[in-house]
Amino acid sequence: MEVKATAKNVRLTPRKVRLVLDLIRGKDLKEAKAILKFTPRAASGAIAKVLNSAAANATNNHNQVEDKLYVKACWADEARTLKRWMPRAKGSASQILKRSSHITVVVDERE
Repeated sequence: MEVKATAKNVRLTPRKVRLVLDLIRGKDLKEAKAILKFTPRAASGAIAKVLNSAAANATNNHNQVEDKLYVKACWADEARTLKRWMPRAKGSASQILKRSSHITVVVDERE
């Protein structure tokens, strides 16, 4: 049975989060945790929290064995974008987009 966990409005760009999610997709839970631990990216900490939450949901709510779990699917969707302005030359301004993302991880038991 698929079990998922979601983190919303994480202040990381979806493009940078997807780079890390591609590393763990399809891997066993233990291997995915090891990959995230040694990946030097800002997104790896947030993804590790969501992965641990999905594993806890599977073991506590659905009585699944943690050793049999693997990452079935994971994705990052675009969340709200904060719009800020930076002063520029001659009284003009340029827009700064501070993007955020919704991170979703789905785990399932291997047969």
